[in-house]
Amino acid sequence: MSRGRRYNEEKKLNMKKVWAVIIAILVIIMFFVVIGNLLSDQGSQIKEKTFAIAYYPVLENGKWGVIDTKENVIIEPQYNEMIVIPDYTKPLFIVTSNVDYQTGTFDSKVVNQDNQQMYTQYQKVEAIYNHDESNNLWYEENVLKVQKEGKYGLINLEGEELLPCEYDDIQPIEGVKKSFVTTKDGKKGLVDNTGMIIAENIYQDITGLTQKYEDGYIITAEDGKKGVIKSDRTIVLEPKYEEIQSVYGNQCYVVRENGANKIVNEKQETFLEGRFSQVKEINGDNVTYQNDGKYGVITLQGEEKIAPEYDDLAFAFSEYYIAKKGENYGIISLSNETKLDFTYSYISYEKQADFIQAQTQNLETQLLDRNFEVKVTGVVSEINTNKNYIKVRQGDNYQYYNFKLEQKSNTEILQGNTLFLSKKDGKYGYVDADGQVIVNYIYDDATEQNNYGYVSVKKDGKWGSLNQKGEVVIEPTYTLENNLMVDFIGKWHLAEDINANYYTK
Repeated sequence: MSRGRRYNEEKKLNMKKVWAVIIAILVIIMFFVVIGNLLSDQGSQIKEKTFAIAYYPVLENGKWGVIDTKENVIIEPQYNEMIVIPDYTKPLFIVTSNVDYQTGTFDSKVVNQDNQQMYTQYQKVEAIYNHDESNNLWYEENVLKVQKEGKYGLINLEGEELLPCEYDDIQPIEGVKKSFVTTKDGKKGLVDNTGMIIAENIYQDITGLTQKYEDGYIITAEDGKKGVIKSDRTIVLEPKYEEIQSVYGNQCYVVRENGANKIVNEKQETFLEGRFSQVKEINGDNVTYQNDGKYGVITLQGEEKIAPEYDDLAFAFSEYYIAKKGENYGIISLSNETKLDFTYSYISYEKQADFIQAQTQNLETQLLDRNFEVKVTGVVSEINTNKNYIKVRQGDNYQYYNFKLEQKSNTEILQGNTLFLSKKDGKYGYVDADGQVIVNYIYDDATEQNNYGYVSVKKDGKWGSLNQKGEVVIEPTYTLENNLMVDFIGKWHLAEDINANYYTK
């Protein structure tokens, strides 16, 4: 019987055929490996990232609830009043009910993420709301006002008692953080946000010296005389003055005594008595003062540095001051040398970022360094002191700069993002950190990724959102023409009143 043979006539293995088979198999294996890697690379262009979890009140069909930043509904919208969240990073929610706006009375309770009531030993629990002169709003950090048997005290967010419920009222000092005036038997006292008593309840009134609690507080005694107490309980000025201005610098205070304005320091030394009507700033030995409606600079020793001939004057840095003449602003030195001409409609010095922002008469903004050189021109839309960048609109595009006023790409500035806004042929899309296109260029407008991974996109006049992978969460559906800021958490968009900081559908 004949059998198939793998040997030639000389009984040898046919190596050409064997190698051909081996090579073919290797090619097939390599093909599948390459395809697998390509698919793996494509899938890994956007990697999962854990974004910060926070909680926000939401409004739906006239009812209030709470969501987290993964779009989970924590409390179903069921309450008539807005839910207060004292700390957006913690699942602790204050619900109010039975509100009587005429009498100012209401009921309140605290619930957690499971809608279970907490701190039931108190009749009321309130977040402590504050704001500064620019109407920047906040809730006081890690402290709640509570009521028991008609008296008020303080607890922290963990429910620990900071101050017993024995006061007739507790109110924050407007514009000053961590500072609360207590009222007991008609007398004022002062505590901080840990419940430490800074001043006993013996005063007629207590206010902030400046908007920094570190600078101290103005105390008013029963006879109406004023002094200063520091946050460490030290009374640095006895209450004997007719008036104390809201100015502090170089351990000096501006007071009026026996009808005369003067500056006194913590050693009770007196300066410039009768030399000014008001003081705006004290920077070292230099005092920015006002006489007859005009501003100048004089030293504590009485040496005039800048004559009082300006309509406004504000210290910038080093020896330089932002000055106003009529309606125009410039920058001068202590030697009265003009460093920036009086051609601007407004100038400010951004202390934390260390650059000058100057607005021209045609509403264009120039950013200048300490040498007064213009480094950036455009419209500033954001100065982010957390991530140390400036976002500037130049023409139809946004550019990013660091605080050295060096231009950077958004991938360099926003390194924690998974998506980066990109523009091509007048349309917006998104790329990853390597520049690979993740979302095609199909949108008329769009935003950078927010702190929770979402981006807002606009098409045909409507806004929608994408998640951190560039997937559509909600197609552009909302007309948000009246929104000062467009932002999404999933399908929920930020409401028109950004001060209220809630989301809706």
